[in-house]
This record gives sequence, C-alpha cells and structure tokens, in this order.
Amino acid sequence: MKHLLFIAALFISSISFAQSNTEEIDLVQSLWGMEKKDIVSQFVKVDPAAKDAFWKLYDEYEMERKALGKERIALLNKYAENYMTLSDEKTDEIIGEMVTLGAKTDKLAATYYGKIKKAVAIKPAAQFFQIESYINSSLRAAILEEIPFIGELDN
Repeated sequence: MKHLLFIAALFISSISFAQSNTEEIDLVQSLWGMEKKDIVSQFVKVDPAAKDAFWKLYDEYEMERKALGKERIALLNKYAENYMTLSDEKTDEIIGEMVTLGAKTDKLAATYYGKIKKAVAIKPAAQFFQIESYINSSLRAAILEEIPFIGELDN
C-alpha cells in the first residue's frame, strides 16, 4: 500500500499543474486510472468466469469517479482562488460543496459495491469497496496535507 500512497501523492501534486487545462486533467486522470486499475487487479480476487462482469462494472465506476474527480479539482481551484478573501458566506458555500462531494464519492463506491455483489460475488465486491475506501481516504488525506487550513495564512 505504500506504493499506492506514493502514486496518490504524485496524483495530488499533478493537480497543481493541471488546474486550468482540461486536457492535462484528462491525461493525469488517465495515467492515475491505469495505475489504480493495476492495483485493484492485484487486490480484488475475481473468479475467472466473472472477470468480464467485474471489469465492465469497474470501468463504469471509474467513468463516474473521474467526473467526481474533476469536481474535486474545480472545488480545490475555487478554494485556492478565494482563500485570501474568504467571507463567511463563501466559506460556508465551499464547505457545503466539500460535504456534498464527499457524500457523492462515498455513495458511488457503495452503489458499485451493490452492483458488483449482485453480478460477481460478495467477496470481490467487499474487496473492491475496501480498496476504494482506502484510496479515497488516502487521497482526501493527501489533499488536506497540501492545502492550508482556513485562516492559516492570515497575517
């Protein structure tokens, strides 16, 4: 999992270079997605007869997850652009968006746990959910380590 944390940190640091360019964001997400798929394939054990069903659902999940990733990047940009002049209203708006995005991300993984459980089996579905939870938590922690807390940079 240390390898995964390194890749997550690399992904987070890449966001700063890709903040304003959609094509760069797509490239970073594509590279991260390929590395992530390799990690998932090593962790999730699927019966050979069910592999096609699992990877079809996983690819669907990744498409939806990437859309949420773009929302996360836009929200980070919004936070950065407004950081030095955050009013109470803007702070509340950004935190509300963070809560909503976190809930969407968690719900997406839970939804695909159910789909994989039904189409493949419970154990691979649980492994999928566990690795996704780990990755999402690691990414959230890496992001929080990279951005200043509200008021931290105030003079």
